[in-house]
Amino acid sequence: MKNIYAIIVAAGRGRRFGGDLPKQYCRLGDQAVLRKTACAFLSHPDVIGVRVIIHPDDLDLYRKAVDGLDLLDPVFGGDTRQESVCRGLESLVDLEPRGVLIHDAARPFVTPDVIDRVIAHIETGVGVIPAVPVSDTLKREMKDAQCPETVDRTGLWRAQTPQGFLFDEIIQAHQRHRGQELTDDAALMEVDGRHIVLSLGSEDNFKITTPDDLYRAERMLQMDVEFRTGTGFDVHRFDKGDFVTLCGVQVPHTHALSGHSDADVALHALTDAIMGAIGAGDIGSHFPPSDAQWKGASSDRFLKKACYLVTERGGQIVNLDVTIICERPKIGPYREAMRQSVAEIANIDLDRVSVKGTTTEKLGFTGRGEGIAAQASASVKIYR
Repeated sequence: MKNIYAIIVAAGRGRRFGGDLPKQYCRLGDQAVLRKTACAFLSHPDVIGVRVIIHPDDLDLYRKAVDGLDLLDPVFGGDTRQESVCRGLESLVDLEPRGVLIHDAARPFVTPDVIDRVIAHIETGVGVIPAVPVSDTLKREMKDAQCPETVDRTGLWRAQTPQGFLFDEIIQAHQRHRGQELTDDAALMEVDGRHIVLSLGSEDNFKITTPDDLYRAERMLQMDVEFRTGTGFDVHRFDKGDFVTLCGVQVPHTHALSGHSDADVALHALTDAIMGAIGAGDIGSHFPPSDAQWKGASSDRFLKKACYLVTERGGQIVNLDVTIICERPKIGPYREAMRQSVAEIANIDLDRVSVKGTTTEKLGFTGRGEGIAAQASASVKIYR
């Protein structure tokens, strides 16, 4: 199914969680809970747009949490979750979605297979709830009784999100029942007699409601981190000109570098290293020289794209290291400016960037002064 959008509900205040900071903005590893949740949908190939519904007081928190993510503009929620979702749905009308996923911001461990199963059911024209069967024995508290009542758990499931629907059906249900307080979005459809099915959820797709839940999430994150390393190598020959661009810094020289873009050999190597670490192809597959739009393009755009792909996969760049190989120009006088440039482009701390220069002792094409080469490595942390 095409034209599937996701709504992430993040307008709640989290009264059961306690503290001054809403749970969706609490730190989970190196990122906010909301950011990890959003990345799960941004990285899904069938979701073409993600919109977050936020509390009006949380705009600054939201911007900080999702900085750099390619999200639709946020929408302010209402006094209830139901009203917040309704506003979110109404904000998507002009985009003409076919299907929509509605997800709680405080469920950061939703997996691609859970989303896949929900989307598969939407394609059949029904509403769907991911859920897991109840495995614990259930007890009902009884007044004035020595022993609580045991509840038959047969056929009982714990509902999760994202809940998925055909867009036209769920927005109409929300608008018809505006002001009512039903337990979830599927309940609105049930009131109208619509067919709702269950799909298998995941025990990891739990909702952070209490500080203990956040502690559990932190432990899960620590056990679910993967470190990857990629390498990149690039070469550009000299051409007529009076400066070269290296790591986004213009360095005066007797020649320029020849290339379809600005020929920044160092940024090209770094871009390939990052893409290699996440298995995203190479610079040529994303920015082919045959495409006229990249003629003379500034190579910071290439590195930014590679960094965005890491973020989209729920990851983080740990370290970038590039070695520039040439006899001339000398790299030393410009090293710190190059480090600063790379750190700003990649939006990482300066101490995560290394730039080095070396020669080949006048051997080979670089030794003969025919061009410049660069070799790079990138270390990336992926939260699976």
